[in-house]
Amino acid sequence: MAMLQDILPRIVEDMQGIAERGQVANYIPPLACVDPSKFGMAVVEADGTFHRFGDADEPFSIQSVSKVFGLTLALDAVGDSLWQRVRQEPSGSAFNSIIQLESEHGIPRNPFINAGAIVVSDILVSCFGRVGAENALLNLLRPLARDPASVVIDRVMAQQEAQTGFRNLALGNYMRNFDNILNPVEQTLDFYFHQCALTMSCGQLAEMGAYLMTGGINPRTGERVMSTRQAQTVLALMMMCGHYDGSGAFAIRVGLPGKSGVGGGILAITPGVASVAVWSPGLNAQGNSLLGTLALERLVQATGWNVFRASGHMA
Repeated sequence: MAMLQDILPRIVEDMQGIAERGQVANYIPPLACVDPSKFGMAVVEADGTFHRFGDADEPFSIQSVSKVFGLTLALDAVGDSLWQRVRQEPSGSAFNSIIQLESEHGIPRNPFINAGAIVVSDILVSCFGRVGAENALLNLLRPLARDPASVVIDRVMAQQEAQTGFRNLALGNYMRNFDNILNPVEQTLDFYFHQCALTMSCGQLAEMGAYLMTGGINPRTGERVMSTRQAQTVLALMMMCGHYDGSGAFAIRVGLPGKSGVGGGILAITPGVASVAVWSPGLNAQGNSLLGTLALERLVQATGWNVFRASGHMA
């Protein structure tokens, strides 16, 4: 099998030559200004080998990829009681849909759609307070990075999201009506918007996700971030729900647990093997990175990392 140092540059070169790049997220003003020609890719292998190519060192807004880290923090704080307020099922709907909440009594289908992530944010605000939740999130992430000081929240981005996040405000108030938001909606959403405004590079994102590759352990320090069972839960949800109403197609094409964000980033995990991050700002119709998905598909074709790949041959 070809080595990653040969595979990754070819993928990056191929992506740079593709004309159709999708559409940037124009409903969040700072994201509307991002250059759609950007493309970065980074891989952290289980032995610590680190690869990065293209624009992998350029910071970008990870947006909903941050929901993986919010969920990690909440599971560590409250354990399985979290699932009394958020389900573990695919939604089959757009990431910001409000339709299912009425028939399901204000309980979101999963923690990766906006409604579910808002409930997770509410849990964190209850556990830590508004400012404490933000500090807890950064304290979770910074030890995972080689350069902890570079993991930051873009305050301007968070402010812009708050000013344009009318549907998220509606989701929060609707769930408050069902007593599934316990703190003032504005306070919970303020934390949610700041979480989504986390900014880092592809290289940093691949490092951040590496604890999911190793069963909940920070591979650089050996410290446990979350239990093995909780890490497995997060990976299962990433596979089923990490790309909203495009999750099934992503599982078929790529075959890895992955979480996307409308900033164009995708975090994908090959358990026990690698943590992968890609960034291409142009999105497909479901709000997932168009070229990022294609690049991951090319990567698993070249490496055999698809988790559904048979290890042997049936008689």
